[in-house]
Amino acid sequence: MNIALVSYLPCFLFLLLMGSIRGVKKRKKSDNDNKDAIATTPFPFYSQPHHPSDSDWWYHFSKRITGPLARSKDIEKFESVFKISRKTFNYICSLVEKDMLAKSSGCADLNGKRLSSNDQVAIALRRLSSGDSLTTIGNSFRVNLSTVSHITWRFVEAMEGRGLCHLSWPSTEMEMEEIKSKFEKIRGLTNCCGAVDSTHILMTSPTVDPESSVWLDSEKKCSMVLQAIVDSDLRFRDIVTGWPGSVSDDHVLRSSAFFNLTEEGKKLNGGKKILPDETMLREYIVGDTGFPLLPWLLTPYEGEGLSNVQVDFNKRVAATQMVAKRALSRLKEMWKIIGGVMQKPNKHKLPRIILVCCILHNIVIHLEDEVLDDMPLCLKHDSDYQDQTCEFVDDTAYAMREKLSLYLSGKLSA
Repeated sequence: MNIALVSYLPCFLFLLLMGSIRGVKKRKKSDNDNKDAIATTPFPFYSQPHHPSDSDWWYHFSKRITGPLARSKDIEKFESVFKISRKTFNYICSLVEKDMLAKSSGCADLNGKRLSSNDQVAIALRRLSSGDSLTTIGNSFRVNLSTVSHITWRFVEAMEGRGLCHLSWPSTEMEMEEIKSKFEKIRGLTNCCGAVDSTHILMTSPTVDPESSVWLDSEKKCSMVLQAIVDSDLRFRDIVTGWPGSVSDDHVLRSSAFFNLTEEGKKLNGGKKILPDETMLREYIVGDTGFPLLPWLLTPYEGEGLSNVQVDFNKRVAATQMVAKRALSRLKEMWKIIGGVMQKPNKHKLPRIILVCCILHNIVIHLEDEVLDDMPLCLKHDSDYQDQTCEFVDDTAYAMREKLSLYLSGKLSA
């Protein structure tokens, strides 16, 4: 759908039409061609700056930083400013350099000095990672507010096309088997392929906005939902965003492309596990009580008077689903533009900013960036929010959960 044709529609209806984040924008054919080319290119690991001539880029760039940031005791340490290593920074620059230079004619600092691609990526990454205002970023890097805004958005557009290969569902059986093996090592859940969870991206909204009430979530905060399926290494494998905070986890899931593809047998359709009583255990993901119990989505038992077997199963699910909570916590901690409260964001652009932050999160993991070693494993990605409850239970899924619970407790006989 041509976005221009629906730009006059109410924001909520626009987001309904968008569906999954991957349908937010139709890119030009050339961009799709480039994305396909990237997806088939071996993943490069840069241990040196992208260009030999850039070897002292950071030295000169850091000297141009002003304001409170310049007075930081760690200002000479690249990682303290951008929360990523030079290796990761160089790789990101290599992805978007062509696009940033092609779309940034006239981008210059307050002294009229043309900004290099490294300069622009640095400004955009600082904006995304710190969450600082356009004014603060502009003052720190000696550029005006409109330039910061322009560069950040161009970076988001470039990363959408060039970096999307880093956010994808496992494409081979070998890759999926490795994920299953790692999940099983957590608390024994065999044939588990992922964990799903949701978080709220907080924002302010003008009180005169006639649609503002739809963005109020259960805690009466204005927010946008991000739902993510995460693998055992905390990578995002599938995300859905753009929905107002008032929409339930169940509804977001059922409206996603992932749900439709799985129901059609096109995802989670790999190898089955045969239990001792000959029950076939299909591939599945785990979620909390806010999600429906489905043949491919197992959730905890609810209610009082649970048996020891059921209590044990709930503990296993909770421990396994923790990877999703850790991933969302790390996302918000590392990319603070979506970790705080965004001031009156463009709700059409925000889903794409969230997507790019998820892509950057995955790139940091792919490159085994050493900054991860210093990051605490916080689990509070949605402070003050109560767990949701979904009452839908699929009979087939209920029976499968029973068999798996008995198997895990050693009480399922042949």
